[in-house]
Amino acid sequence: MYIQAYTNGRLHSAAEPSLSPLSRGFLYGDAVYEVWRTCGGVLFAWEEHFRRLEASAAALYFALPFTREEMATAIRRTVAAYRAVAGGSDELYIRLQVSRGAGAIGLDPALAETPDVVLLVQKCPAVAPAVLARGLALAIARERRRNPAEALDPAWKTGNYLNNILGLREARARGADDVLMLNLRGELAEASTANVALVRDGAVVTPPRDAGILMGITRDFLIRAVAPAAGVRVREEAIRPEDLPACREAFILSTTKEIAPVSAIDDLHFEVGPGTVTARLQSAWADFVRAHIAQHPELRVG
Repeated sequence: MYIQAYTNGRLHSAAEPSLSPLSRGFLYGDAVYEVWRTCGGVLFAWEEHFRRLEASAAALYFALPFTREEMATAIRRTVAAYRAVAGGSDELYIRLQVSRGAGAIGLDPALAETPDVVLLVQKCPAVAPAVLARGLALAIARERRRNPAEALDPAWKTGNYLNNILGLREARARGADDVLMLNLRGELAEASTANVALVRDGAVVTPPRDAGILMGITRDFLIRAVAPAAGVRVREEAIRPEDLPACREAFILSTTKEIAPVSAIDDLHFEVGPGTVTARLQSAWADFVRAHIAQHPELRVG
């Protein structure tokens, strides 16, 4: 699969080297990133993701070296370069990473020079229809817990994902599709790259921010707009593994997965398919996305 890259203004194949080995993003994970996807060729939730990128950079004490308008132009250039090679009209995955930059080896942030900016564009990955029909299987991590906010706040979208990687490795080794991580209090936090929600007594329950989660854009849209449009109540509350048997459905949420049903968490099974609350939310989500596309023709990138 072809991946188009844009590194500090230069367009090239992602297979080509482009960064100094002294990049702090490479050496220390000293970086922030965001992911957009296109829907109908339109950048979805452009402003919401950009604001979160700014917040993540501010949390790491560095400023973004571009404006919204400059980055929108860079994305259009990169998408055009991708289409020139790959062709097609598939929906796109657009990943922007900004590191503090390169410099002399050492942890001191003052050693960093000019920030590095990397864009990656590829076909947007999607959960296979067969998997959506049967639902995802999750496994609760036994060996790892979600980073506490007092250490490295999960609300920051940084280049540090080793904890999630190890959790996902454990889940895959146990035959699951994804991991479900707990926080240090033993409460549900999130999947490897997605928020999680359950359906109990007809209402959606999802972990609150203080459970140690990324404040997902899809999660926020679900709470503020999609669930109300579907006539579904949402509560943010702490959930423990022993609460799961009282739940009839489960799903995960993210920019690329959107709303994806979960059929099992370890040995516990959940309802999937037509007639479920999850299916109703998926339908309301599709309506929400269509409205967003119609409202933002200026965000069309191709």
